[in-house]
Amino acid sequence: MEGDLIHINDWLRPLSWLYGCGIWFRNLMFDLHILKEQRYDRPVICIGNITVGGTGKTPHTEMLIDMLQPSHRVAVLSRGYKRKSRGYRLAQSTTSMQEIGDEPWQIKNKFPETIVAVDANRRRGLKHLFTDAETSDLDVVLLDDAFQHRYVRAGLNILLTDYHRLISDDALLPAGRLREPVSSKDRADIILVTKCPEDMKPMDYRVISHSLSPKPFQHLFFTSICYGRPYRLFSDTPGSEEELTPDTYVLLLTGIASPQQMVMDLQRTTRHIIPLPFADHHDFSRRDIQKIEDEFSKLQGSKRIIMTTEKDAARLLPLRDVSPIIRRSIYVYPITTKILRGQEEEFQQLILGFVDKQADTSKSF
Repeated sequence: MEGDLIHINDWLRPLSWLYGCGIWFRNLMFDLHILKEQRYDRPVICIGNITVGGTGKTPHTEMLIDMLQPSHRVAVLSRGYKRKSRGYRLAQSTTSMQEIGDEPWQIKNKFPETIVAVDANRRRGLKHLFTDAETSDLDVVLLDDAFQHRYVRAGLNILLTDYHRLISDDALLPAGRLREPVSSKDRADIILVTKCPEDMKPMDYRVISHSLSPKPFQHLFFTSICYGRPYRLFSDTPGSEEELTPDTYVLLLTGIASPQQMVMDLQRTTRHIIPLPFADHHDFSRRDIQKIEDEFSKLQGSKRIIMTTEKDAARLLPLRDVSPIIRRSIYVYPITTKILRGQEEEFQQLILGFVDKQADTSKSF
């Protein structure tokens, strides 16, 4: 249910107050134009959040790519968290995960026609994308996880909040998981409530809408996760595909911020879920592989598999010396997102309308 993953450490609220003062002062510097935001005459869409932990930025970025790519040349600019390189990097078909990070690598792997670049300095990254010969003809840039990066003024800001941990019910760090006060949501043009159950009742929508209290100019949408057919992580492994059944024992291997949603969703298919969580963006080692093998060996039943996420798959694939039992038993559970309440067309019109209007404006100068 909504809000079921929220835990507030009340004894840390004094520290949250001090943290909030720092954030308030920083935002004031931008609001007073002492710290400068850079605007762009070409379409830039920011997809981000104000919380620590996963709200589904990557699958929602992929949803926007799906929406835009048939008619526009799309670029994605990400920080490239925990990559082994520095500065600006433009992904190629042969670029490794270590060079650009797991999420950008995942996007480039799934959407090879999309321009994918990484740079912690978003202004520098955008300058490269707009001026370098190989990318200057792009139509729109999707800024991944840049809602707090206020040195860039995106033309359209999309703010994500998890159904299970609404920003309106949370608290600032370190008592809660908010990186900015709830009032920062007012910078968003679109608010997406992510990871919603598909069978939400009209009352649930009303309660959440009241809790978030969007401004008249803001658009509020609700999305849910859709799962595809599991596929083998190591495609060269022989053997038949496994179907998930109520009797399948699943070792759920995750290195993501919020694996609880995936656990709950898998429980609808099988009764036997054994979570094996690692930290978000965890770099898997040989010792981790041994731990995975040990935990997998403990599973009972004749049908047992290891299930992981697409993001984790990017970090598992480069590993060498993975035992045959792991190679033939590990599967990836792909996900997509969809807009609920029959508002897909409305959302698409907002996105395409912004991109086309911004593009026309830039051509007039």
